[in-house]
Amino acid sequence: MELIQKNDTGAAVEDVQGKLAELGFLNPSQVNGVFDEDTEEALLAFCRSSGIPESRQVGDRLWAALIDATFRLGDRTLYLRMPHFHGNDVLQLQNALGALGFPCGGADGIFGAHTEDALRKFQMNMGLPTDGIVGAATFRAINNLHHSWQGKSEPHVASHLGFARAADVLENNALCLFGTDEFARSVATRMSNLSLATNPASRIISADSLLVAPDDDMLLVHIVVDRQQAFENVPFVTFDDEETLSLRLKSAIGAANAVPPRISICLPGTQWEDAGESRSAQHFAITLLDALCVALSE
Repeated sequence: MELIQKNDTGAAVEDVQGKLAELGFLNPSQVNGVFDEDTEEALLAFCRSSGIPESRQVGDRLWAALIDATFRLGDRTLYLRMPHFHGNDVLQLQNALGALGFPCGGADGIFGAHTEDALRKFQMNMGLPTDGIVGAATFRAINNLHHSWQGKSEPHVASHLGFARAADVLENNALCLFGTDEFARSVATRMSNLSLATNPASRIISADSLLVAPDDDMLLVHIVVDRQQAFENVPFVTFDDEETLSLRLKSAIGAANAVPPRISICLPGTQWEDAGESRSAQHFAITLLDALCVALSE
């Protein structure tokens, strides 16, 4: 493109001014198609804000930087490609995923392999097709959770609640825990026993303890060791990162829209570190129950 600089006039100047106004460096009333001193100062301020070399002229690189800065999440379909997508919309996506418990390996505004991996995990968590593409359905899911990620950084969340808060959560939320193999059923039973020991009025119980069929409002929590055992097209949570487990559980519970609502939780196996099977089941039960209480408390 030809350089756009001071005293130039026309549509190209108006395009530059429009981008600067959209980013807050110019007042919309100053978009007049004339490259004046106000436009020059706004351009310099944009360069400083973006960490790029100051320039009083707009060439290919500076125009590309203005375009990147004005993308908003949802403006275009994002996916892994070469060259990588880059821009403010990618940065918004990375910040959203990180705050929701799906870190992208650093928010750099570039849609690389780490971002695609985090996106696929988020899609699986929400019961969406895991295609690694930010299309309409995935954008809608992220946008619906904006209150959970907007203006927030990657979380450092507590893994448990105080006794009083946990007891209150257990009494006010109806969950049925079940597994489809012996180990998963053991974890579900231990979670039920722990919840009842914390609060005898707990409504978080295992399927083995359920005396009547679950009603339409009871959340069904399917615990599996093998992902293939999970329900299809149901929000799916992996146990892999204990620090963000409660956040991912919260998103999955919010996305559970079947009747009755249901989610699947996949354990990493039947062994935790070097513990035996019984101790491993107890560790998973304690950690999952704590994370569920945190997720349900907010």
